[in-house]
Amino acid sequence: MLNQIRPAIVMIVFFTILTGLIYPLAITGIAQVALRTSADGSLIAKDGAIVGSALIGQNFTSERYFHGRPSATNTPDPNDSTKTIDAPYNAANSSGSNLGPTSQKLIDRVKADVEAMGGSAAKPVPADAVTTSASGLDPDISPAYALAQISRVAAARKLSESQIRRLVDNRTKAPFLGVFGEPRVNVLLLNLDLDRGAAS
Repeated sequence: MLNQIRPAIVMIVFFTILTGLIYPLAITGIAQVALRTSADGSLIAKDGAIVGSALIGQNFTSERYFHGRPSATNTPDPNDSTKTIDAPYNAANSSGSNLGPTSQKLIDRVKADVEAMGGSAAKPVPADAVTTSASGLDPDISPAYALAQISRVAAARKLSESQIRRLVDNRTKAPFLGVFGEPRVNVLLLNLDLDRGAAS
């Protein structure tokens, strides 16, 4: 019986070391050499301090900045642990709203957001300006939504709209290989460009 158990134990130990230790360390090492920025989470630094990741959105609310799309993430209510409160772009609780197209709460929120942006049947607003992403952490917006915010940002910063438009154009990424995905603008990178005075 020992002759049958010994090979099984040896194989378990061997594959545990191979797949649980050697393989992960090898892949981590290759990633650190070949794709260090991506392997470290695409972190973005400003003045030597990490300010975010290019992969996770942030909740910008100032008129001086471009805003990301709405976020449905939440966090436990500090006053009642059985309830939650809104916490936009809460990376610890990535989620969508789970509200369907017949939800009156969703309809009311979208209508209010459209009205706040001055939208109407004759002047539609970009869909991502009023709808949340599945994760609630989308770091990108559509070029159309970015362009819709130019006049507000320009007025708040006392810059010309053409200066701000240049920044948006510079940060607009085309679909991968020209066909996969949609054109997009990374909100954090665009706002960092604004703070660096790249529009000047």
